[in-house]
Amino acid sequence: MVLFCFRVCRCSFRALSQSSRQDILLCKTLSLSLALLLNATYISCATNNAVDSHLSSKDLQRLQKVFADGIASNDLQSIFYSSLNVEPTSDLERTNVCQRLFKVHAASKLKDYEKDYYLVGAARTLKCPEKLPQEILSNIYNIPMPITSTQEIFYRITAHKYLGVQIDETTLKKLVKNLEGVLMKEDSLTSLGYAFNVASELSPESEFVTERIEDAMVQADEVDGKMLQFEGGLSVTSLIITGAFKISSDFSKPPPVDAQQAYKFANYFLSRRSVQTPKGAHILIEALKSLSSLTPQLAPICIQLIGNGQLQADSPRLAIAIVDLLGKPLKESPLNIFGKVLLRKEGTTLAQKVQFAPKSSDKTTFMADLSPYKPTRGLYAIEIDVNSKYSQKVNFKILGKVKVQQLELGIGESDASSSIKKQIVAYPKTLPEKLAADHTQRVLLKVLLIEEGTTDKTITVHQAFVRFYNKQEDLEVIYVAEQDSSKVYKFDMDVGARAGDFKYKSGLYEMVLIVGDASLSNSFEWHVANLNLDFPHNVKAAIKKQPIRSVLPEIIHQFRAPENRPPRLVSDIFTGLCLTPLVILFIVWHKLGINVSNFTLAPSTIGFHIGFGGILVLFTVFWLKLNMFQTLRLLLPIATFTFLCGNRLLRRLYGYRSAKASNAGALATS
Repeated sequence: MVLFCFRVCRCSFRALSQSSRQDILLCKTLSLSLALLLNATYISCATNNAVDSHLSSKDLQRLQKVFADGIASNDLQSIFYSSLNVEPTSDLERTNVCQRLFKVHAASKLKDYEKDYYLVGAARTLKCPEKLPQEILSNIYNIPMPITSTQEIFYRITAHKYLGVQIDETTLKKLVKNLEGVLMKEDSLTSLGYAFNVASELSPESEFVTERIEDAMVQADEVDGKMLQFEGGLSVTSLIITGAFKISSDFSKPPPVDAQQAYKFANYFLSRRSVQTPKGAHILIEALKSLSSLTPQLAPICIQLIGNGQLQADSPRLAIAIVDLLGKPLKESPLNIFGKVLLRKEGTTLAQKVQFAPKSSDKTTFMADLSPYKPTRGLYAIEIDVNSKYSQKVNFKILGKVKVQQLELGIGESDASSSIKKQIVAYPKTLPEKLAADHTQRVLLKVLLIEEGTTDKTITVHQAFVRFYNKQEDLEVIYVAEQDSSKVYKFDMDVGARAGDFKYKSGLYEMVLIVGDASLSNSFEWHVANLNLDFPHNVKAAIKKQPIRSVLPEIIHQFRAPENRPPRLVSDIFTGLCLTPLVILFIVWHKLGINVSNFTLAPSTIGFHIGFGGILVLFTVFWLKLNMFQTLRLLLPIATFTFLCGNRLLRRLYGYRSAKASNAGALATS
């Protein structure tokens, strides 16, 4: 709610008139005060969480590879940021990089002030022997006024710094005024970030920029309650954080973030350590350096478990690393480090205040001996508190050892009424004699597992298998050994009923007991005995095994055979029969005589006959080629034209006949 009020006031401040801005400024001030008050109250009641990771040596090696690729590239920006982090390995490589630097600068499509900044910065960092062209130096020295963006101000001022050229006081004052004017018009996050980075390079008069730090910080977006970032991603977030820290330090202002904010920003930056560009890698490292440079009361630290978190029950020594975000020792070594050990499954407390002692050979490693608390096999968690300021919860497990108390192996008849002769096998020996079992018998194995160091504490494991393996056939069959109510693992196999599992392949099989568990340090495979299994013959027909990968049969496509057509004579006779009515029509017309005396050359007469002929032609084409819908589309205009012409023709004929009849009547009367 406070953040919403602040943003409304901030937007309205730019839109309202001067008379209304005082009220908006008051609203903004009250909102900020309330936000700071609530934030301070929250921090006073909370312990700062420590991050659970840092920029490790593997991360740094990968980032060094990114820089090495960048300095060998043809991208001006990549060469610049890479030169800030790696050096050429030889003079020849330095010469090649410097020559390439000037070439990519000439071909770059970046704005002049930006690519000049990259060129000057990389050339000075690499100590290139080539002199900078006078044209480029003139562009840098001649600062145009006014400058329309804080980004350009930053690039131009920093380019002077790389060249070691001092800007005169008059120009600096103009730049300060220019910077103030730009921020009045454009106060986006990017604009504020560049302003923070360049303000301390101008003059003490640019201290007004520090008042805008709160404007920027309040716009940070929280992600999952664990991270803070600014809209625009890593580049904008790093730009604001490094700039805000720099300007606060240069003008002796309080740090721009509190401990909780620093922790959340650290989580965000560490989540982006997989960057693949030289710029991203450089600004990531710079941001983590800025956060680590905070005072011990605010700087986030990393509390991390060393190793895989698996401790032996006979020597449960827990090791943790306490470092900064870059994996380096803290400025002030922590003095009071205690842990509260909990059983994760039950949620009960094993030890209330376990003290961690520093390792003499390593300032980042701290050890805690859990032997006095006698932890047994299981899953644990420890809540670590450092100097009553930082807290971290890590999980670990105590590994136990399993011992075979007794194993019985026997073979008997499938009939349950018959007794089974059992033999005891001692771990880890293999039964010296070979056992034999046919399809009328069954194999029985019983094993009691206890925790090593005890005499009667049975143990339950995640994996208890019995494996049969035939070397000659390279056949393996695995069964699960089930634990009964007395905690004894039992395996009972009817040889005849399980013949299908073995594909009816008789022979000598190795019988192996497999015991494994994630909480055991001595999981094992034990070759218990050798069994000669005799299975019955498979009564079903052997199914030929189809190879998984083989050449498929060729696909031959066959067209449908054409239908049988009638002989040519039959077709000609049928065609003649179809034409018979037309022939008869012409014969009748010849016998009766065709009356063409009434045919005139009137448009309606000609149009009707043309339309009628067109319809006949259309039907012929329909028979040969067109479908019904195409024919109807063409028939509609032809039929309409024929109808109109025919109507006109009939009216004319009717009028002609009426006039002829009238004339005949008049002659008869006279």
